[in-house]
Amino acid sequence: MSKNLLHIRDEGTGRPLVLIHGWSCPGQFFQTQVESLKAHARCIVPDLPGHGKTGAALPLSIEASADELHAFLEQQNLSDVILCGWSMGALVAYALIERHGADRVASMIAIDMSPKVLNTADWANGTLNGLNAELNCQFLASMIASWPKLPNRIANRLYADGHSPESSLLDFAQQEIAKADPALLKPMWSSLTKQDFRPLLSEFPVPLHLAAGLKSQLYGPGVHRWHQENVPEFQLHEFAKSGHAPHLEEPELFNRLLLDVLQR
Repeated sequence: MSKNLLHIRDEGTGRPLVLIHGWSCPGQFFQTQVESLKAHARCIVPDLPGHGKTGAALPLSIEASADELHAFLEQQNLSDVILCGWSMGALVAYALIERHGADRVASMIAIDMSPKVLNTADWANGTLNGLNAELNCQFLASMIASWPKLPNRIANRLYADGHSPESSLLDFAQQEIAKADPALLKPMWSSLTKQDFRPLLSEFPVPLHLAAGLKSQLYGPGVHRWHQENVPEFQLHEFAKSGHAPHLEEPELFNRLLLDVLQR
């Protein structure tokens, strides 16, 4: 597959740091990290399929995202890589390791994410709004028609529960999300909600860090406990003032975490 199909911002020098964005929120959401860390790391920031400058150039799935990103690592012959995945981006990173192994990966940082998004009879640590298969089918069926109203709702849910985010942060998120094509986002959402990486994480081959927003509107302390009880080499990093986006809400603290992992 052509290396040009996945749009990747590749900036800076040093140890490779791959910053993988969340659903409906393309690579631009890591701008603060690139600007702060490009003197210390080679910042590799893809726009995943269905997003940003990649758009419809690739199959719209978590698996295709993982395969294309791994192909880039191979083409560039990168090793000792730090993967940092936010929300859906964490699932892409897990899929990369599950499908291609971790020979090129040194460690991973997941940003406020559960290994399984949908709540089921045996899993109560999906999204806090109780999203299950039935509700997810309804959401998928209405997504395109409802899209004009969704960027505002999605943007507000990124940030800390009970606190109004800075207007600049909220405006940025709303504007970037509104640029997306819901016809491309829909199959990506369908793909991400089919994933279940609990078996992989229970035998995860590299150290895993979870950057958890303690005021997240999406995932709660049950997710944190599950990681602590099941992931072999695991560290929890709590962001007391953040929701689902600690890298946006507490960027200095988050960037210190990245720098610390990079320097290990």
